[in-house]
Amino acid sequence: AGWNVIKVIWGNEWDELLARDVHGLLAERMEQALDGDYQKYSVAPGSYTRSHFFGTHPELLDLVKHLSDEQIRKLVRGGHDASKVYAAYHAATTQPNGRPTVILAKTIKGYGLGEAGEGRNVTHQQKKLNEGELKEFRSRFGIPISDQKVSQAPFYRPPDDSKEIRYMVERREQLGGFLPQRSLRKPEIKAPRLEEFSAMLTGSGSRKEASTMSYVRLLSKLMKHPEVGKLIVPIVPDEARTFGMESLFQAYGIYSHAGQRYEPVDSGTFLYYREEKDGQILEEGITEAGSMASFIAAGTAYSTHGIDTIPFFTFYSMFGFQRIGDLIWAAADMRCKGFLIGGTAGRTTLAGEGLQHQDGHSHVLASTVPNLLAYDPAYAYEITVIILDGIRRMYELGEDIFYYLTVENEKFPMQAMPKGAEEGILKGMYRLRRGSRGSQARSSRRPLVQLLGSGAILLETLRARQILSKRYRVAADVWSVTSYKELRREALAADRWNRLHPGEPPRVPHVARSLDPDRGPVIAASDYMQLVPEMIARWTPGGLTSLGTDGFGRSETRARLRRFFEVDAESIVLASLTELARRGEIKQTVLAKAIDDLGIDPSKADPVEA
Repeated sequence: AGWNVIKVIWGNEWDELLARDVHGLLAERMEQALDGDYQKYSVAPGSYTRSHFFGTHPELLDLVKHLSDEQIRKLVRGGHDASKVYAAYHAATTQPNGRPTVILAKTIKGYGLGEAGEGRNVTHQQKKLNEGELKEFRSRFGIPISDQKVSQAPFYRPPDDSKEIRYMVERREQLGGFLPQRSLRKPEIKAPRLEEFSAMLTGSGSRKEASTMSYVRLLSKLMKHPEVGKLIVPIVPDEARTFGMESLFQAYGIYSHAGQRYEPVDSGTFLYYREEKDGQILEEGITEAGSMASFIAAGTAYSTHGIDTIPFFTFYSMFGFQRIGDLIWAAADMRCKGFLIGGTAGRTTLAGEGLQHQDGHSHVLASTVPNLLAYDPAYAYEITVIILDGIRRMYELGEDIFYYLTVENEKFPMQAMPKGAEEGILKGMYRLRRGSRGSQARSSRRPLVQLLGSGAILLETLRARQILSKRYRVAADVWSVTSYKELRREALAADRWNRLHPGEPPRVPHVARSLDPDRGPVIAASDYMQLVPEMIARWTPGGLTSLGTDGFGRSETRARLRRFFEVDAESIVLASLTELARRGEIKQTVLAKAIDDLGIDPSKADPVEA
């Protein structure tokens, strides 16, 4: 791959043997021996290594006839030879050749532990050495501890004026001190205000738009913003055109340290693949791990370089937490900032693709990262409110958080933002439609249900509301749930506060304040596993019925896939009627007829088992 590779395989004691190996037999034997052989040699007596390793050829035996079995046993690997390791690092740091350098050092697990575990894959329950093993360790590494004290396993610290201590102190001083520290300064960014993006809040009328495109429109507007535009770092692994981001190529260019060195295949088009030395877009190729590394670098630039940059890493949602979850956790640990955008998200929104793209669990995985805020918005105004508030919190207020948003490629008309919805969007839920019972007389009032929808499945929830009203005279509130994780986090915080302040008026979580037990049962549907809505079940008045996409599913049309997973409007209607029948608000006979009217097959296989 063009790297400068330095191998540190054999210790100094081998150099003399290799120099005398005039026929190359020793080098040949080194290549023949297996990893398992070398592991055995590290724990076996020297006599075994003499016969098994050197004994394959008379000339090799003659090569080590001057060495005792103990000397053969102590022939070390290169990674345990301090002079060899030093030489490798010295060469890497003092002989620049314009290429990155990698040092490959061969070592033995448990080196120096002797019988206690050197070269052995012993259990991690091995926590102590006996007195004999301690003495062996002490003698092997020349630690000046007497036999009388060695059983106490005392710490040994060289004198302050020893060359070892002086060396370490000098290195720490060069590195800026003895403790790692984050160099932080007061944020200087003034985040954009919501009113500056009014075009994202007014809806699209009859024009249909996927929420992925809504996000790209917002990103394009942000990059033009006089305050934060130059700080935006768009990162895509390979799907820029899939997400409709090619319009950014001409305006901002794709970063390449060497500039455009070839004629792009699409050079005849207006939106061709334009690479520039000062390009703003990081188009990393098919490497989510490499892209995430760029995200971490940009998202931590505020502390490593004193520069606020705002990364937007856009990827197929299935290829995020499932593929690079460890790196996302590392980003959280490093107090990284920025936005992870799971494009074409959900298990049923990407028509015509196989299981590799059907993401039904990224929000489950996102729930495990403590400082990550996870949202599943449906409309352009929800995306706008969340991202602008995220910039404010991360870069104006300096909060140590970062964001995950899922957006879909299913097109539908974007609604205008309801008045007063902003607070609920950020908290995790707000009421989109309010149902009416109709007549004031209790005997003739319509039954009422509360429907929770997220992302693209919010559309199924709205359609279910229409079916319930027209066919079954059931009214429905519809809530857009933008973040079950945020609802759960706030509810847990309220519970904790109440435990610690028994004499104070109890705090009521947003989800419990919003949902009214007198307004009927709560039915939640999402394009993710049922576990996602169930995050809030314990705070839902009257209980929660959760519908989700548990199971694999298959590549199908959206309608058939949603029926398979039982998250389409008809399935939401049936779940609503079932809960009303259980409460005695409608007759059981209505259910049997509804199953037939809605075209639901009771004998259909459970999606989890299909």
